Amino acid sequence: MRSTLLSRRDLDFLLYEWLNVEELTKRGRYADHSRETFDAVLELSEQLATKYFAPHNKLNDANEPTFDGERVTIIPEVATALAAFAKAGLPAAAMDYELGGAQLPVTVAQASYAWFQAANPGTSGYSFLTVANANLLLTHTGPEFTERFVRPMLEGRFFGTMCLSEPQAGSSLADIVTRAEPQDDGTYRLFGTKMWISGGDHELGENIVHLVLAKIPGGPPGTKGISLFVVPRFLVDDDGAVGERNDVALAGLNHKMGFRGTVNTVLNFGEGRWTPHGAAGAVGYLVGEPHRGLSYMFHMMNEARIGVGMVASALGYTGYLESLDYARTREQGRAKLPADPTAPQRPIIEHADVKRMLLAQKSYTEGALALVLYCARLVDEQQTADSDDEKRALTLLLDILTPIAKSWPSQWCLEANNLAIQVLGGYGYTREYNVEQHYRDNRLNPIHEGTHGIQGLDLLGRKVTQQGGASLLALNERVQGTVAAARAAGGEAAELAAQLDSSWQRLVEVTAGLFATGDFEAALANSSVYLEAFGHIVLAWIWLEQWLAAAAHTGDFYAGKRHAARYFYRFELPKTAPALDLLARLDVTTLEMRDAWF
Repeated sequence: MRSTLLSRRDLDFLLYEWLNVEELTKRGRYADHSRETFDAVLELSEQLATKYFAPHNKLNDANEPTFDGERVTIIPEVATALAAFAKAGLPAAAMDYELGGAQLPVTVAQASYAWFQAANPGTSGYSFLTVANANLLLTHTGPEFTERFVRPMLEGRFFGTMCLSEPQAGSSLADIVTRAEPQDDGTYRLFGTKMWISGGDHELGENIVHLVLAKIPGGPPGTKGISLFVVPRFLVDDDGAVGERNDVALAGLNHKMGFRGTVNTVLNFGEGRWTPHGAAGAVGYLVGEPHRGLSYMFHMMNEARIGVGMVASALGYTGYLESLDYARTREQGRAKLPADPTAPQRPIIEHADVKRMLLAQKSYTEGALALVLYCARLVDEQQTADSDDEKRALTLLLDILTPIAKSWPSQWCLEANNLAIQVLGGYGYTREYNVEQHYRDNRLNPIHEGTHGIQGLDLLGRKVTQQGGASLLALNERVQGTVAAARAAGGEAAELAAQLDSSWQRLVEVTAGLFATGDFEAALANSSVYLEAFGHIVLAWIWLEQWLAAAAHTGDFYAGKRHAARYFYRFELPKTAPALDLLARLDVTTLEMRDAWF
């Protein structure tokens, strides 16, 4: 039976026929690998996701974690699945050999993880937050932190979180008030409350390693005064043994419409419930230098943003496959109009409007998955770059694509889930089918790790203007390379290239015009519109890339790729024209709206 989690055939196409991940084995870091090892990891991931994660996805959704005032209770299937994931060594898949890792390319690791995110985003979330936490510590701390915290996380014994938001501050991190008071022994004592902490309290492992943003008294105001601390749930002795309870207390659970299987918490630091070493406050260990915490945390946040794009893509993809399977087997209506009531019914996939909805889903989900894997490929190139100049160029490209890789899948794969419900009709919004849960789960992703508004401000206010537009120039070089290759191929590819080039040049022109007046507030007033138009043009580029990879091949799979690209250029890319026109006018309708007028 063909999987309705993901398409292995599509993964093979993206990894081997388009991104050519086998070429990475020529680089020293990945020299021990081959397509055989990559395939083995993908096959294992599909097997584990199907056996341990998918079966309790609906159970996890219906039986979310509970808190009795003392302990969080989670259904036992979650721990079983996470133990199987850890036993397979997958948390350390992309890590160094010295850490017990497999040194897999990030591209292959991300493709591996997509199986688990499609199967059960609630359960898989615990591990993927932990991996991102470990990556931050490996980048910004030394051997002591690695031995005390990172190794146990990669072994599946400890779990990790990120603690940024506070009830009064939300996304405005400049306004956080959690404080960290320095101690004579070099540690800090933390006091404050953190909100929306996924994986913040549970009994799934021996410990939970919190990464907490806080301010050291006397530091600079705003974001320049933020530092980053490791605050474990239990203190860890010098010999690695788990010791006394730290003063981190669960204040309550948040109950969300989706991702119900991932416990989401409000945490109090230093409320005095526990007094480690006999003193008030939660013991914390400074990461790196004081007042540089936000820059460190962005290492995890950027990884998490691409991760959000992946889970959004996976949820959109599995919903698409499930609605496709349903459309092929559900019979309704007849072949001709006016219909002959005595004629046999036909599968609804034969109806034009159902084809439209399925084709839209295919273009969104396969495009989104390709975009996220492309970004993962850039990470591999960045980590193994031969020179600092090459690394800087790749960093610039990743910088500008990260808000797109987060926001576009979380918006348009959610729309794919919406269309999947529509394909199933009345059955689509019943709990007997999976697609209504996929929609609820995916609805969180436009908010996870920064809303669309935040991503739009980041893209337009920072990324396209940084270093004199260097990131935009780096992306322009890639887009123009694809356009040139498609023009050289001729035929329909050249026609698509002309359409992409026209849209891209218009985007670049509009971008320059937005800042020409010097009115920064007006330029950013419609940054969300800019984000959506930019994202659609980037996805058109990604689809032209896929077209070129499929162009020389025959068969249904490749024909499907070309037709999905064709659909995107005919139905989706034209939507950017009125958006760019509005941006070019520097429209201030939203900016001029007053509170009293609502």
